[in-house]
Formats: sequence, C-alpha cells, structure tokens
Amino acid sequence: MADKIIKVLLVDDHQVVRRGLRTFLEVQDDIEVVGEASDGAEGVARTEELRPDVVLMDIKMPNTDGIEALRRLRELENPARVLIVTSFTEQRTVVPALRAGASGYVYKDVDPDALAGAIRSVHAGHVLLQPEVADALLARDVTGNGTGRGSTLTDREREVLGLIADGRSNREIARALVLSEKTVKTHVSNILMKLDLSDRTQAALWAVRHGAAG
Repeated sequence: MADKIIKVLLVDDHQVVRRGLRTFLEVQDDIEVVGEASDGAEGVARTEELRPDVVLMDIKMPNTDGIEALRRLRELENPARVLIVTSFTEQRTVVPALRAGASGYVYKDVDPDALAGAIRSVHAGHVLLQPEVADALLARDVTGNGTGRGSTLTDREREVLGLIADGRSNREIARALVLSEKTVKTHVSNILMKLDLSDRTQAALWAVRHGAAG
C-alpha cells in the first residue's frame, strides 16, 4: 500500500495557505505531505531533497517566484509533477507557467475534493486545467473556429491526440496503437499543423478543452 502513496510538497509564501492545504490533504488516504517551502528557491531545494511526486506551487512569491522555480526544476530534470495553485488568473501568468513545465493549473478557490483529484490526475501523467485556465491559454493559439479545426483530424489523429492528452510519449503511443514511432511522429506533426498549435502541451490542452481527451 505504501508504494501507492502520493508524496506532496507545498510551496507557498503564506503559512496560512500551507497550513490549510496540509490540514485537508492529511486526511486523504493516498496523499502524504512530505514538506513545505516558503518561496521558489526553497521549493526547488526541498524538491531535490525530498523527491516528492507532486509539488503544489504558488506563482507569486518573494525572491524566487513559481515560474522561475519551474524552470530550475526542469533544468535539474527533476521528475516531480508541478501543480500550480494560485489566485492569479491572467493569461500572462498562465501561459509562462505552462511553458515552464507545469503539469496543471488550478485556482486557490478550487473545491478541496477537486484539488485532491487534480493531484491524483497530474501524478498519473495527465494535463490538468480548470476550464477558465484552458480558455486563457487556448485563446493564444486556437481562436474562434478552434472546434472546426478539430473536425479536420482523421480518426487516427484523434486517437493519437487523446493519448497525448493522457501524457503518453511517442513510444508509448506507438505501442498502444501498434504503429512505428516514426508514424506517430508524423501524426503528431499533422495534429499540430491542423490545429495551428506549437507543441504537445498545447495539443494536450486543446484535447482537454474540446473533449478529445480519453
């Protein structure tokens, strides 16, 4: 049973927020809070030290903010999945966080049970966004006729898109669909071109927003 416990690190400059998160998460049977940090730099250090599965990270913090912390963790190739938990909803905040490697983005007023579900979801490899967050990001790349663009995808491309949204690598997609990796790469390229998206993260977000995810 112990190997199924999701280890979580809390990174927020407000002690009352960390305390509230800890109080709620400690009653979850499959989630364990292994530590806390009060800014991004400490968060990076604690993530390297404690090796949590999921980091709950605020964006706006003194000294080192959440986005810089995300970039440092990516440079360190730390495997922890980072779920942004913040009160900032502007697109100019959402986009850099996801570009820096966040696995999900939710607001601090999220329902507690939904937060626990979000932690489980990103731990499982999914991209997790509240609908409003997806709208903010997708406004950059998929405008007006976004759903119409999706209708140009072939059935196979939709299958591949759904697996991208599940966090699968090209190799895993190839295995699941009994295709070569080269063929999968071609499908991914076609998906990005047809949807006018720039990368796999954008494709995953599009799938979540438009119901193409599994």
